[in-house]
Amino acid sequence: MKRVMSVATSDSGAGAGIQADLKAFLRCGVYGTTAIVATTAQNTVGVTGIHALPPRVAVDQIEAVVSDIGADAVKTGMLFNAGIISAVADAVRRLELPNLVVDPVMVAESGAKLLEDEAVETYKKELFPLAAAITPNVNEAFALLGEEVDEERITEAARELHGLGPGAVVITGGHTASGADLLYDGRYFVKIEGPTHPSENTHGAGCTHSSSLASFLARGYELEEAARRARAVASEAVAHGLGEIGAGAGPVHALGRILQEANLEGTEL
Repeated sequence: MKRVMSVATSDSGAGAGIQADLKAFLRCGVYGTTAIVATTAQNTVGVTGIHALPPRVAVDQIEAVVSDIGADAVKTGMLFNAGIISAVADAVRRLELPNLVVDPVMVAESGAKLLEDEAVETYKKELFPLAAAITPNVNEAFALLGEEVDEERITEAARELHGLGPGAVVITGGHTASGADLLYDGRYFVKIEGPTHPSENTHGAGCTHSSSLASFLARGYELEEAARRARAVASEAVAHGLGEIGAGAGPVHALGRILQEANLEGTEL
């Protein structure tokens, strides 16, 4: 059983963040562990509060897990501020944690801001160079570069982001006209296509994708195949999204297909 750690924030509505990551880990057949860096008061409609923990709390959790359980991959989600990002980067470097996937979460599905402005440069300088891959959506990709979104320049954006040091860039395409993900590893551009599902139930799709990518890297898949599988899992989760949960953007359902095929969804056990 491969071990994958999520270093991210708790979502009290359980649609995204740590909670979504754990569901994705289970879906991908790995053992998930966590280091919680902040908590949010959140539901499907919006975020009403963000409470960052001291950076040392994140480091203590990472060290405790790694010293006993270990980690075959790590994904980071919402890290919120520069102090947390810097502390996490130091722990990754010092503990030589492998297969780091950085999901630079900046804005919630509801539109709430999830990253302080001054933290963007810390991401670029300290965490991106340690990453096997970063997984911004198209809006985050251009925001990281300080530019307006221009889908005609998406390949240039991927190239520029790769220049910041990660092993690869995967710009997820859920917010683009084509819906395709774009992978750039410094040599080749690969368009990763798959089924798209017009749906408002997309809360947690990005978290599910990045957690799945880390899971498949931990399981030994090469980057391109891991990215294709992560795309498939995220798409599947959107397809089974839970529109009946809450009044806003419903959460994705990473385990929906498995439960459906096992005849367990909605039945008593």
